Amino acid sequence: MTTSALHARYPAIAWIGPFVVFMALLVIMPALPIAQPWESVVRVSLIVAALWWCSRHVIAEMRVERPILSVLLGVAVFALWIAPDLLVSGWRDHRLFQNALTGSLKTTIPPDAFTNPVVVVLRFARAALLVPLLEELFWRGWLPRWLVNPDWQRVPLGQYTTLAFVGTALLFAAEHGPYWEVGLLCGVIYNWWMWRTKSLGDLVLTHAVTNACLSAYVLVSGRYEYWM
Repeated sequence: MTTSALHARYPAIAWIGPFVVFMALLVIMPALPIAQPWESVVRVSLIVAALWWCSRHVIAEMRVERPILSVLLGVAVFALWIAPDLLVSGWRDHRLFQNALTGSLKTTIPPDAFTNPVVVVLRFARAALLVPLLEELFWRGWLPRWLVNPDWQRVPLGQYTTLAFVGTALLFAAEHGPYWEVGLLCGVIYNWWMWRTKSLGDLVLTHAVTNACLSAYVLVSGRYEYWM
């Protein structure tokens, strides 16, 4: 079966495939005997390959309709993301956030590896460029439409239903482990912006700005746990 035939038969691959690869790498890569910076090189290369092979035609069709508001919203979400830990000492140490269900604070890369500029550049690129694409394809592009109707291609981007809105926000929060409460708030805001703009390109831009700001904050503050 050719690539085009496979995509025609399984169109959800374009929206789900890179996210599945990303999540699989989070589990598999730490168990492999690959030292830094090669672990980062392999991880980023596989994500780029997945986005190219699975989703390049969808990405090529993305358009940003409201760039200024999308950027401002991304900055605001970044501020909300770090606010609890800045305003309340020991906030993240509470067992409500770190427990057997949500896990504990940790980064996928040992902190001492961040002295390597290759690791830093690739980790920044992964957070600010690749993750917004693969997560928005899944979280705002496919999942809410599938929750509205399993024949998801009949559902336009940004269509609102309570199940799709709430369900996506809750699952998005669960993905963020010890940061579930800010993940939930972030998911609600992103879902709202998708509903308002009907533009996946705007969501990718907003998400990219949030992650770029957070990545810059990590490098300045040394709070590597934000890079989960």
